[in-house]
Amino acid sequence: MNEPIHTTPTDDALLRVRDIAPEGFDPAEDEEEAGLYEHFAVTADKGQTPMRLDKFLTVRMEHCSRNRIQAAADSGNILVNDRPAKSSYKVKPLDRIRIVMPYPRRETELLPENIPLDIPYEDDDLLIVNKPAGMVVHPGVGNYTGTLVNALMYHLQGSDIVSDNEMRAGLVHRIDKNTSGLLVIAKNEQVHARLAKQFFDHTISRRYVALVWGNFDEDEGTITGNIGRSPKDRQKMYVFADGSDGKHAVTHWRVLKRYGYVTLIECRLETGRTHQIRVHMSWQGHPLFNDERYGGDRILKGTTFAKYRQFVENCFAVMPRHALHARSLGFEHPVTHREVSFESELPADFRALLDKWDTYTAASKELGEE
Repeated sequence: MNEPIHTTPTDDALLRVRDIAPEGFDPAEDEEEAGLYEHFAVTADKGQTPMRLDKFLTVRMEHCSRNRIQAAADSGNILVNDRPAKSSYKVKPLDRIRIVMPYPRRETELLPENIPLDIPYEDDDLLIVNKPAGMVVHPGVGNYTGTLVNALMYHLQGSDIVSDNEMRAGLVHRIDKNTSGLLVIAKNEQVHARLAKQFFDHTISRRYVALVWGNFDEDEGTITGNIGRSPKDRQKMYVFADGSDGKHAVTHWRVLKRYGYVTLIECRLETGRTHQIRVHMSWQGHPLFNDERYGGDRILKGTTFAKYRQFVENCFAVMPRHALHARSLGFEHPVTHREVSFESELPADFRALLDKWDTYTAASKELGEE
């Protein structure tokens, strides 16, 4: 019989201990990409006899199938002495073994909810969801019902990805509650692991459309600045320009249309930090239009005339959220290995907002105003 083993405290071996990945995400955040969480850790005793890694873990982890363990190993999510190991690896005495998965542990019981979803594409392995503004993606404090995860648990009932009632339902990445647009969802463990790896490696293409305050001297550019929690306001993110803190973040932008006081831009994410576009643009003096958290819900550019102030207030009313839409996703299909891409049209509130600015700028030109 094998000697006893030493484990970290777990609740059925699925406890998030800490975020160990440099590109990880915090489950308390809104917009983030998949990182790796330590779900289980064990150190083999000094008397441990050689045993296949998958068998070793299956024996010691409750409610975790050998297939799931093998999928994690195939995706490089099982580390032995901090190095990825395959299922066939033979566990040796004093080996430090960790399973790291691209989702946090479940914090509360979740129930499937029959919430309608806009699904522009679906196959046997994944689906694309066009999330409306106002829907919370991931359950959290105060939002344990009505979320995208609740809806996905209903839509994916019977699939492996929700069989254990984990709080992810195929979720690989997220966008803010008040950001609209595209998300890719995995329908099985293998696809989930492979998509998470693409996010982790920054090989997935994501493009957003945003309306921001102010004009730009250039037609395109790149913003590089570490992003972390604000030392003054824990509800906000902050750019550490000197690189002393936070995580590396890069946003590429280009102008789509100039309105004078505001500008429509496209942003391409090279990294996926919490509130990345919102905080990067604010840091550069171009907060997103009507972004209350980062100062875009005030009149930052334009005239002092009452008529203009009323016009901007009307714009805020038309789109009572920050002007950001996740327009496109492109990645390698994890099963067919073909490059796929998906696009989403601007939602009605965003189109209505742009229509107002189109009308305003056209009228201003007729009057000879800038």
